[in-house]
Amino acid sequence: MQVREGMSATSLTVGPGHTLREAAQLMHERSVGSAIVLDGDQPGPGLLTERDLLHAIGRGLDPDTELVEDHLTSDLVFAGPDWSLEQAACEMVRGGFRHLIVVEGGDLVGVLSMRDVVRCWTEDGAVCAVPMSGSGAAAR
Repeated sequence: MQVREGMSATSLTVGPGHTLREAAQLMHERSVGSAIVLDGDQPGPGLLTERDLLHAIGRGLDPDTELVEDHLTSDLVFAGPDWSLEQAACEMVRGGFRHLIVVEGGDLVGVLSMRDVVRCWTEDGAVCAVPMSGSGAAAR
């Protein structure tokens, strides 16, 4: 299965001047874990993730005054729509992140999240051979 089959073709986009609270509200309304940040002054898209929000708030920063542009995920990896889901998952694990921006011919075409990968694999009949142990396993 390829990335194009699992990615979300419609993505939430925000500007670099949005506050963290505004971005978080939009992410909440759309039930997404990331927002693509488009800035005409930058060569490519940026990415704000729920982890970025968590880190900022956890450090005591004010989400009403902190701007998206100051909290973007660094070292982005861009996926191609023709990548396999396995290749995308390996890049996510290797990089320690949960979202890939998907580009084709220099154009933004979607976002692939780890949740998308898991959804595709489970819909495709993949099963987990790891036994669940203890009542806390599902909460992790």
